[in-house]
Amino acid sequence: MALLPSPERDRTPICLALTGANGQYGRTLVAQLAATPEIRPAVLVDPDVEGVRAMLTDLGFAADRVGVGDTAEEADRLVAEGRTALVRDQDALPWDRLDVLVEASGKVGPGCAYAAGAIGHGAHVVMVSKEVDTVAGPALFARAASAGLSYLPADGDQPANLLRLLAWVSAVGLDVVAVGKAGEYELFYDPEAGTITQAEETIPAPDFAGLVTLGDDVAGTIAARAEQVAALKRAAAADSCEMTVVAQRTGLGADVEELRYPVVRIDELADVYALRDHGGLIEHDGVVDVCTSLRLPGEASFAGGVFAVVRTGDPVTWELMRDKGHVVSADGRYACIYWPYHYMGVETPLTVHAAVDRAPAPAPRSTVLLAGRTVRDLSAGTELQVAGHYHEIEGVTTAIVPNAPGVLPFYLLDRTRLARDVPAGTLLAPEDVAGVDQTAYDLFTEGLSR
Repeated sequence: MALLPSPERDRTPICLALTGANGQYGRTLVAQLAATPEIRPAVLVDPDVEGVRAMLTDLGFAADRVGVGDTAEEADRLVAEGRTALVRDQDALPWDRLDVLVEASGKVGPGCAYAAGAIGHGAHVVMVSKEVDTVAGPALFARAASAGLSYLPADGDQPANLLRLLAWVSAVGLDVVAVGKAGEYELFYDPEAGTITQAEETIPAPDFAGLVTLGDDVAGTIAARAEQVAALKRAAAADSCEMTVVAQRTGLGADVEELRYPVVRIDELADVYALRDHGGLIEHDGVVDVCTSLRLPGEASFAGGVFAVVRTGDPVTWELMRDKGHVVSADGRYACIYWPYHYMGVETPLTVHAAVDRAPAPAPRSTVLLAGRTVRDLSAGTELQVAGHYHEIEGVTTAIVPNAPGVLPFYLLDRTRLARDVPAGTLLAPEDVAGVDQTAYDLFTEGLSR
C-alpha cells in the first residue's frame, strides 16, 4: 500500500547529516528514511566507514549512490551529485549543504563538537545523544535560538516521547504528580516455573506468587519485590541520563537521587506513584523516576514506554475511565497515562520536520545536574571511562541533584583521571579530575546561567 497523503511529503528535500551512523539508532533512522523521501540522508558520519557501507548495502542502497568523502570538498561533490557521502569525522562535513544534523555519536566530546559546529554553520540539531544533552543542552539550545535554529531531543528516544506526552497532559489541563519511563529491561514472571527472567538471565523466585498484586501495603509489597529480584541489575546510568533531559526541560526533579526503580505492573503505576500520604512511594509532586516493568504470561510489554501520573478530578469521570480499562488508582485520586513504546529512529523524522519548521520547544535549564558520586574509595590516578551497554563508569554512580557550583556532570568524567584520592560518597568536582574535554566543559559552564 502506498503512503497516505501527508503535507511533509511535498516539501523540498531536507539534507540531513547523521553521526554515529553505524550504531543501532543510526540504522533504524536510515532504514526509515527510505519511506520518507523528503528527508535525504546526505551525509553519514562514523569512523567505521566500511561498516556504514555494509549497512547501506544490507538496506538496499545502490552502490553507485554512495561514496566516501575523505575531505569536505569530496563530500560536497558527492552530495551535489545526489549521492550519500560517508565521512569519518567533522573535518569532512560539507556544512553548506546541510539543513539538519542528527547527533547520535553517544560521546560527549565529539557530540558537543558536532552540535556546536552545526549551529555555527546554520544547521538545526536533533539530539539523540542524551549524554551530550545533560552536559551541554542549555548552552546549545540558547545558541540555536539566538541563531534562529532548532535544538530538539529526538522523537523515538524516551526523553522526547515523554516530553510529547507531557505536552498533551498539560494541554488538557491535568495536574502532574510524577512522570517517568520503564527501564530498558523488563521482568517476566512465570508462575508455573516460579522464575523471573530479565533479558537472558533467569533467577528462581519461589516466593513471588504472593507478591503478584500490590495488596493494601503498596510500599511493603514494592520492598518485598525488590528483595526477590536483588540479584538482577535494574538501575542504569542511561536511565538517569534520560530523566535528567526531561527534568531540565520541565522543572521537575528526582525525589531520590538514584531513582526508585519499583518493580511494578502497568496497571499499578497510579497506586505506586501516589504521594506517600495516600499510600504511594513519592514524597512530593513533580517527580521524575524510572520503574522496572513487570509482566506475567499473556500480558503486553511496556516496551520501554513512558508515563505520567496525574491527579483525577470529577470522580464520576474517572470511574468511567476505570470502567473503560484506563489505569486509575484504587482510591480514585490518581490516574496514569502512558505510551507503551519508543521506536528509536522510526519516529525521528517527526523531529527533523519539527526542527525545520521551528516548532516551539521547552528550553532546557540547568535546574538539575546528572552528577557522579563515588561508590567506593578511589585513589589518585584512577582512570574514569564511560563504557559498556549502559554507558557507566566503574566505581562511580549517577546522581540527579539540584545544580550547585562545584559539581561536575557525570559524562564529563569520561576519559579523565583522578587528580587526588576521593572517598566513597563524594560528588565529583572539577578539581577532583584531570583531562576533562574542554569544548564540552566550556559549553557546560556557558549553560549554567541559562
